[in-house]
Amino acid sequence: MAEGAFEQLKLNKQLLQAIAEAGYSQPTAIQQKAIPRILGGHDVVGIAQTGTGKTAAYVLPLLMKLRYPQGDQPRALVLAPTKELVLQIDAVIRQLAAYTGLRSVAIYGGVGPKSQLTALQAGLDILVATPGRFRELYGKGHIPVKQIKALVLDEADRMMDMGFMPQLRQIFEVIPVKRQNLLFSATMPPKVEHLMAEFLDFPDIIEVTPQATPAATVSQWVYEVPNFKTKINLVGRLLADESFARVIIFTKTRQAANDLYKYLQRKGLGPANVLHANKAQNSRLAAIRAFREGELRVLVATDVAARGLDISQVSHVINFDVPVQYEDYVHRIGRTGRAQQQGAAITLVNPAEVYHLQKIEQLIKQKIERLPLPDGVEVAETPFEEQQQMARAIDHQKKLANPDYQGAFHEKKKKKPAHKPGKFSIRRKRKRK
Repeated sequence: MAEGAFEQLKLNKQLLQAIAEAGYSQPTAIQQKAIPRILGGHDVVGIAQTGTGKTAAYVLPLLMKLRYPQGDQPRALVLAPTKELVLQIDAVIRQLAAYTGLRSVAIYGGVGPKSQLTALQAGLDILVATPGRFRELYGKGHIPVKQIKALVLDEADRMMDMGFMPQLRQIFEVIPVKRQNLLFSATMPPKVEHLMAEFLDFPDIIEVTPQATPAATVSQWVYEVPNFKTKINLVGRLLADESFARVIIFTKTRQAANDLYKYLQRKGLGPANVLHANKAQNSRLAAIRAFREGELRVLVATDVAARGLDISQVSHVINFDVPVQYEDYVHRIGRTGRAQQQGAAITLVNPAEVYHLQKIEQLIKQKIERLPLPDGVEVAETPFEEQQQMARAIDHQKKLANPDYQGAFHEKKKKKPAHKPGKFSIRRKRKRK
């Protein structure tokens, strides 16, 4: 689209002013395709990578259709899987609705509902919610639903991964049947296809890039590393490079996140903070705010933070562990290379994770370049217990690939020699003679 492209999308002056102040110059591909269809009243399924402007792709036409404040009950409902994403969506709505007077309220769990109830009672036009908190407050009679004319499901693939389907079905049953439905997702796994088939009738499907394709602005590399300790050493070596200016490191477990955070603090490689499900809500939000504002260099996180983090200028994402939910790889590395900026994603792979990396490469339809370990990285010896854990994991993977595979541990048992009689047995035989 040429200059004035947002005007060509038939948005009103209030929205165009907010768009200009937000610094948007040209609509992204998903915005160009989705906004006209949503304005036309179609049900829409949007498949787009993270960082491609999909939130504005549905927020702008929703604001255009709602136009001005009306009554005190929500007329549009946006459901998202995490508190962090709910807050991000609410912030985008408030930014783009600045000159419309339209009101947005965010509700989510992890905190007491008192302030959220006060905001609901004050009146609203758009409600942004996690499914659990919506059900809780609706069940207590605090959320009127009769005026809802539009429903948005954001990060639908993540909602399916987190097991929200029963809650979503309950919500679909209580909101008006006559409504516009919008579903946005980075990937289209079978669970999302089932969700789409269940609650959408003949939607327009907009796929601006192939499913599960990482953004072209993200360079990807892999280091093959023998064990946990060597991974720690490699992270230290990488962070010694000042070009790693703003880094998110993803781990599989809270324990690994805590261990890595302590290492970074001890080595002075921060400032750093850690983000996982055991952290209190206020602590999590404070860590995200500090990282967004540049007060932190490194944020160590489990996949609780893999989505819903809209932070500009993240220079690097490091996958300390390979995700076993393969779509999460796309979401993790989508934290960098946002808004057409360049970014880098580095994945550390031990022998038991090679299987999962190969599955990810099949998903994204590309081979990720392997790099040799940088000079100066100490390669630690693998402890026996870690060796055993990796051997069992590799055994399990081989059984998945070949159900007839008996496993290395099974073979060892099979080769074990039969029990020979001991001295006690020999003596007893002689006595009988």
